[in-house]
Amino acid sequence: MTTTGRSATRRQMLAGTGALGVGIAFSGALSELFAGTAAAQGLGHTGYGPLVPDPKGLLDLPEGFRYRVLSREGDRLRSGEGKVPSNHDGMSAFAGREGRVHLVRNHENRADGKLPVPTIEGLTYDPAGKGGCTALTLDSRDNVLSERVAIAGTAVNCAGGPTPWGTWLTCEETEDKAGTNGYTKDHGFIFEVDPVDPRRTGAVPLTAMGRFQHEAIAVDPRRGVVYETEDAFEKPFGLFYRFLPKKPLGGRGSLRAGGRLQAMRVPGVPDLSTIQEIGAEFDDIEWVDVPDPQAAQTPIRFQDFGRGGITHAQKLEGCYWGGRSVYFVSSFARRSDGSTADHYGQIWRYDPECRRLTLVIVFGPDTDIQMPGESPDNICLAPSGGLMVCEDGNGAQHVYGVTRRGEVYAMARGRQNIGTPEEPEWGEFAGVTFSPDGDTMYVNCYTPGTTFAVTGPWRR
Repeated sequence: MTTTGRSATRRQMLAGTGALGVGIAFSGALSELFAGTAAAQGLGHTGYGPLVPDPKGLLDLPEGFRYRVLSREGDRLRSGEGKVPSNHDGMSAFAGREGRVHLVRNHENRADGKLPVPTIEGLTYDPAGKGGCTALTLDSRDNVLSERVAIAGTAVNCAGGPTPWGTWLTCEETEDKAGTNGYTKDHGFIFEVDPVDPRRTGAVPLTAMGRFQHEAIAVDPRRGVVYETEDAFEKPFGLFYRFLPKKPLGGRGSLRAGGRLQAMRVPGVPDLSTIQEIGAEFDDIEWVDVPDPQAAQTPIRFQDFGRGGITHAQKLEGCYWGGRSVYFVSSFARRSDGSTADHYGQIWRYDPECRRLTLVIVFGPDTDIQMPGESPDNICLAPSGGLMVCEDGNGAQHVYGVTRRGEVYAMARGRQNIGTPEEPEWGEFAGVTFSPDGDTMYVNCYTPGTTFAVTGPWRR
C-alpha cells in the first residue's frame, strides 16, 4: 500500500487533550500499536509487562491479571428466553445498587445472523431483525446474577454509547429499508436501552437522530449534544454528526422529543484522510443541517449540503467524551477504496467551546512494521487516564493500552482461533469498558461471542 504523511516513529508529544479532565500527553510514536504478535513480546517495559500465554487457550494477560468468562454465544440465557446471541460488539457498564454492575451488550447480527436475539413481546422492533442487545447484572465479584434480552428485532447493532442519565444508545450500522433482506421496517436508527429495566425504554427508534450506518455516539454532559459517527462502507464515506435535542439532558425517553441533526463541515477539507500532521488544527468548524435525516430517498452522505459541500472520512468508528471535548476515530483510509489519502488510523478531538478540530493521533504509516488493515476500532478511557483500544485487523487480535506519556502496551491477546491451523484467524475484540469503580475491564470477543471480565493490579 502506498502511503503519505509523517512517521509515527517520531515522538510528537501533544499535551492537554483534556481527557478525564487531566492533561494526557499523546505521542505520535504509536507504531507498536499495530505490530501484531511481535509487539506483544516487545512491550514488556511499558504497561503491565509481557503477556502470559493462557493455558485454557482463551485470553493472554500480563502476570497478576486474571479473567472470568461471563457469557458465551450459544449458552442458555439465564432468563430462559433462549440462547445467548452471536456477534458480541459494543458494550457499556453502569453502576447498580449494592455494588452491582449492569452490562448492556450489542449483537451485530445481520439478516443471516447465526444466533439471533430472541424476540420478546414489548422489546421487539422488527420481528425480522436478528440484532439487538442483551443485559447482564453482576454482583460486586463479577458473578452473573441475571442475563436477559434488552432489545430485539433491530439489525447490525454495532456500537453506541452511554448517556449521562444512565442508559445505553445502541446503533444500527445499516441503511436497509423495509422489504430488504426480509425486514418489515426501515433500519438504520438509534435506540435507547435501559440497563436495569429494558421495558422502560422498549423498542422505539429515535428517528430524528438520523437514519444511516451508525457506529458510535458520545454525549456532551453539559450541553446534552449527542455526537454520532457513521461507518459507511462505500464512497462517499461517512460523516461526523451532532444532534441538538429539543430536551437536552432531559433523562430517559427525552430524545424521543426530537431535535436537529447536523453534519460537520471543515472548510476546505472534503476528506479528513488528507490531514496527517499530528497537531493540525482547524478553527471555525461549521455544522450544516441535514436536508433529510430520514434518508427517505437518498442516503444522507449523498445529499446536497449546498455550497462548500460536506466533510467525509472513511471508517469513522469509536466516539467518546473526555474532559471538555469529543473524540472520534477513523480506523483507516485507503486510496484503493476511494479515500484521498492513506493512513492506518486517526484520532480527532473536537472542542465545542472554541469550535476547534485537532488531529491528536496518527497511527503509522511510516514504519518498518507491517500494519494490520483495520485498526483501531472500539476505544475507551482507562481509569489511569490513558486509553484502551480494541484491535480489528489481521493476525492475532489485541486490546492495547496507551499511557498518558504515549507509550503503547499489549493488555490482552485473543487465543480463540476461528480459522484453521493452516490459515489462522482470530476474532476481533470489541466493547471494551470499565466498571464504575475502575477495578474490572469488560471486553467482548466478537466471534465466537464471548464476554470477559478482567481484574488485576490496575492501580499499579
